[in-house]
Amino acid sequence: MSVAEATVDIKNRLGLHLRAASSLAQIASRFSSQITIARGKNQVNARSVTGLMMLGAEKGVKLKVRAEGDDAREALKAIQTLFEERFGEE
Repeated sequence: MSVAEATVDIKNRLGLHLRAASSLAQIASRFSSQITIARGKNQVNARSVTGLMMLGAEKGVKLKVRAEGDDAREALKAIQTLFEERFGEE
């Protein structure tokens, strides 16, 4: 089992709002790895739209992504791409 971690920046104007959180949860659900997103001490399951919304992450916030499992690196790369592409919003 492998572990992959990275810090991502929220670059889209609206932050981690409902549509962005839904997109993130859908991508996380494609992988068998356990994926968590953390803001400070708050850590949530990346498959939970409600949990992601509770992070209250607006533009400019840095989040820590951790994937643990057989496809951890692939999962992390897919999530990093989603953040880099601003959730396809801009």
